[in-house]
Amino acid sequence: MTTYYSEFQKVLLSVDCIIFGFDNNKLKILIGKRNMDPGRGEWSLYGGFVRSDESLDEAAHRTLRELTGLRNVFMRQVGAFGNLDRDPGERVVSVAYYALINVKDYSERQRKQHDVEWVNIEDIPQMYSDHNNMVVKARKLMKQKIKTDPVGFQLLPELFTLTQLQRLYEAVNGEALDKRNFRKRIKDMDFIEKTDLIDKKTSKRGASLYRFNKKAFTEDKTFKL
Repeated sequence: MTTYYSEFQKVLLSVDCIIFGFDNNKLKILIGKRNMDPGRGEWSLYGGFVRSDESLDEAAHRTLRELTGLRNVFMRQVGAFGNLDRDPGERVVSVAYYALINVKDYSERQRKQHDVEWVNIEDIPQMYSDHNNMVVKARKLMKQKIKTDPVGFQLLPELFTLTQLQRLYEAVNGEALDKRNFRKRIKDMDFIEKTDLIDKKTSKRGASLYRFNKKAFTEDKTFKL
């Protein structure tokens, strides 16, 4: 260990994960109660400190994997949060990331083990420190991303109805979409394929099931909703 920079104060570095899911036509995030001081018992995002032998991205993926057991999850950096008073314990700078997962891929056993809950985005309680601000910024970035990149399919099952797809975009954007215009745009996208399968669980009359063809999108690369 060198003695470089010894004249400067050391600052702790952490990552916090905003994990989005989609269930029952609602956009949700995964939160829990802090089990450490300061802020023990307060609602909080799931996070951890960056280790000396890992990068920021590696720390974020490790933290997400510890919580969900999932790998190869879509994740993007939100930004750094470093107000002087953000942590009453020590000087801590946190870099937030948002991730998109299919709620059904996250086992109930894992959820209960970590004592976390899926909460509707519109019903988020006041959380520890600046975690609410992290969620607001993450949702704003996701709104922008989902319009020009098919990342929204990360939140859906492999097979989905057009109604489910529309409800997803409405939940993310926080506003209703015109059904006719939405479906017209979908039909112009060859990489959203209609299958021969019918959904009879969520639709009384039965609705056609669709899938996202990643290979076709890679060849097309035109996406705008």
